[in-house]
Amino acid sequence: MQDMTDKSENDPPTATAESLATSAAQVMTDIPFFARMAPDDKARKLMLDIIGTLPLPGPIAAQLTAARDTRPEVYQHLVRTALVAAWLSKTPLLSRYDVQMAAAAGMLHDIGMLHVDPVLLEPEKAASRDQRRQLYSHPLISTGLIEPHHQYPKEVVRAVREHHECLDGSGYPRNLTGDAMSPLGKILSLAKVVAAMFAPGRLAPELRLSVLLRMNTHRYDNALSLQVLALLQPESDITLIGMSLIDEPVKRLLDIDAALKPWPADLSGDASISPARRDEIKRLGSHVAQIHRALANVGAAPDQLALFGTEALDDALQREMTLLTREAGWQLRTLARQTRRRWKAEPGENFPGSLQAWLDGADAVVARIEGIETTHEPAVE
Repeated sequence: MQDMTDKSENDPPTATAESLATSAAQVMTDIPFFARMAPDDKARKLMLDIIGTLPLPGPIAAQLTAARDTRPEVYQHLVRTALVAAWLSKTPLLSRYDVQMAAAAGMLHDIGMLHVDPVLLEPEKAASRDQRRQLYSHPLISTGLIEPHHQYPKEVVRAVREHHECLDGSGYPRNLTGDAMSPLGKILSLAKVVAAMFAPGRLAPELRLSVLLRMNTHRYDNALSLQVLALLQPESDITLIGMSLIDEPVKRLLDIDAALKPWPADLSGDASISPARRDEIKRLGSHVAQIHRALANVGAAPDQLALFGTEALDDALQREMTLLTREAGWQLRTLARQTRRRWKAEPGENFPGSLQAWLDGADAVVARIEGIETTHEPAVE
């Protein structure tokens, strides 16, 4: 009996809504962006009360306890996402209950990551095909863990399933587009990216987030993105000083543009290719066009880049161009991976010559952009 008592006393306490609120309060104290979400005591109290009254059935509390004690990076990401989701949903049109359910979706969206290979939480390590399958399935694992609990309405369950979907159809697991995503799913899709930005160790998170949102108008809800952009103060981030820079970012951006241009759009009309593959080529071609539009929107199209001439960039512009280059490189790399995945090649099957040439060109450009870093989570691809 004494042994059982000792064990119980030594076990870490189970996560509770109150302890989640304590963690959320620490985030709002430590990270200026989160403090600005609740600029006065009344707003801060409301946000923390919402977190502190989340419904937590026993099995869900156990999942969050495991996250806190064994995967603290996942736990902190969940807390940050809950805060962002609550803040984004806090409008006159939604009730306190709606805001609380948005917070619940944010708090629970990635509990499926507790059940995948831990190497997937280490972005510097390459994942195998089997590991990537786990990655793509984690929204469904999260859904399966929360769906049995009546405390979470179907809107929360659906949003958790959709948290890696994007408006342009480039997400997963169902490649949803536009209004096929639920309103809460759109909030969660953006909230988890904002939260990932502020993971410990990321330099210049507010500038990175500004670049990401301006480069991804095709992925995230525009009104929600503008709400985040309005709260950012990238010029105040002292970590800008330590940010590593890319040599000749203008040249690298021109390389990315050149790699995008040979996209083999004619394959979408090739009768020798299956209809499903022709459809995928057409869909992926629209993503190529979106990247071109994104670069133009931020002043990084070839004719705009020509205005820089050969003069050296000042420090502030060098930092922003570095982040634009890394973000565009990440989008190019993601597009190449999606192309390979969606073509669904049989063992031993080769890609058509023009598609293989495009993939080779994309890979070569990505390889020249050293250490691609973005605000994205490892699982966002």
